[in-house]
Amino acid sequence: MRWSTRLGAGDVLVLALDTSTAQVSVAFGDRGVVLGSVQLAGGRRHAEQLAPAIDYLRRELDIDVGRLATIAVGTGPGLFTGLRVGVTTAKVMAQALRIPVVGIPSLDLVAYPLRHAGRPIVAVLDARRREVFAARYQPVPGGVQRVSDYAVHTPAELVADLAVLPQGLLLAGDGVERFPAEFAALEHAEFAGSSFSAPSVAALVELATARAEREEFESPSDLRPLYLRQSDAQIAWDTRANDREPGIPASSE
Repeated sequence: MRWSTRLGAGDVLVLALDTSTAQVSVAFGDRGVVLGSVQLAGGRRHAEQLAPAIDYLRRELDIDVGRLATIAVGTGPGLFTGLRVGVTTAKVMAQALRIPVVGIPSLDLVAYPLRHAGRPIVAVLDARRREVFAARYQPVPGGVQRVSDYAVHTPAELVADLAVLPQGLLLAGDGVERFPAEFAALEHAEFAGSSFSAPSVAALVELATARAEREEFESPSDLRPLYLRQSDAQIAWDTRANDREPGIPASSE
């Protein structure tokens, strides 16, 4: 199947989705500028909220989805169910419209809006199970550069790693808000505030547009979420399998 970004002289229309956290975020953008966006704090209701949010915003902005050049999606790391909903929705829509997708890690979308801060940034997202997803970034001309791996930590482990770094860290993301006592121990770090708690859908529009213009996109079948650990269901299944007596087959249910 051939994929086209439909990049015309007049516009570069992008649909952007991020469902990696408890928040559902949707935006339409043109040439890197957000035309309109919706953010819903719905807990774990991603599957119920995402499609209606897309349709509501499309109707409000009077957008013909047939004009879309690409679909952008936050690929995580994040909550397993939310990520699956967002990535699957992006893939299905792109396949139906015969357009490519641009996947951008959600931690990058936390750090990018702070690119003008002039100091190192640590993006931290709540991973549940008393853990956080995190990555470190350094501002560079025009954006941020990741200087660590995407990783999952306990808050104490992350704080210990950050404690030996130079002064002036800027922390962002809902993982910091989830564990305030632990991160308060970092006397040389500052929290960016609740405005930077979730991945920015405006950043997703801007970054995805730039990548699409450079033809750095993927076919929907190649898009993969960034999972840093197994889902709760898989862990429970593995635990049951390990507890089973030798020679007893697993149930087919």
